[in-house]
Amino acid sequence: MARRRPYEQDTENHERWLISYADFITLLFAFFVVMYSTSRVDNKRLAQVVHAIQFAMHFKGTGGVDRMQLFEGPPTDGGRCRYDRLGTEFKAGSRQKAKVEQVRKRIERKLSQYLQQRPENVVQIDTQKDRLNVRLSASRFFDAGQAAIRPEMIPVLDVISTELVAIGLPIRIEGHTDEGKALGARFRDNWDLSASRAAAVASYLQRAHGIDGKLLAAAGFGSTRPLTDGSTAEGREANRRVEMMVEFNPGE
Repeated sequence: MARRRPYEQDTENHERWLISYADFITLLFAFFVVMYSTSRVDNKRLAQVVHAIQFAMHFKGTGGVDRMQLFEGPPTDGGRCRYDRLGTEFKAGSRQKAKVEQVRKRIERKLSQYLQQRPENVVQIDTQKDRLNVRLSASRFFDAGQAAIRPEMIPVLDVISTELVAIGLPIRIEGHTDEGKALGARFRDNWDLSASRAAAVASYLQRAHGIDGKLLAAAGFGSTRPLTDGSTAEGREANRRVEMMVEFNPGE
């Protein structure tokens, strides 16, 4: 084994501090990267969290860091939550309108096979928000001055009645006439004639389709609620009608 010579001594490494310094700088850089990444706020997600909390509590709050949170106004509108989980208001009317449109399309699709050879004004279906209004032409469903439903129109009425009864909501039936004098001696005036036609339709729904009478209402308005000007034959034809109405949200 070779001996170390007297003049050979261990040389001290004066740059060893660089290793510790590099480790410290690396750890410090990683620390600030983590702090920076966690300090960035996603405003969109933060808004969703705020709205979700408001939705869960059924309140909209106001306040800040320097004062207590205050909750103003009723928690719900009409017994329903006003805001969804993203903070947008519920569109109850849009849901009702969708239901109305579904029923309208089903009725029109089923009626197409019966009304192929008939005038288009035999049955008209109107939708208004949460209301479905089926308008029957009185001159097509009834003889002049009569309140008995024509036998050939029974299949058409059955199609309409089946869909309306299936909804399970109250059905209001209204009879209307033009301004002309009621024909024959059976009915005193247009009030009597319009009410009898509405009652005939209501009676048929109860007998033929088994609907509870408590869900039916019949009324006659004579010539007091015309749709158009009755000075023309077309106008008088449009005013003579029986309307079947269903409100999908009758509680409001």
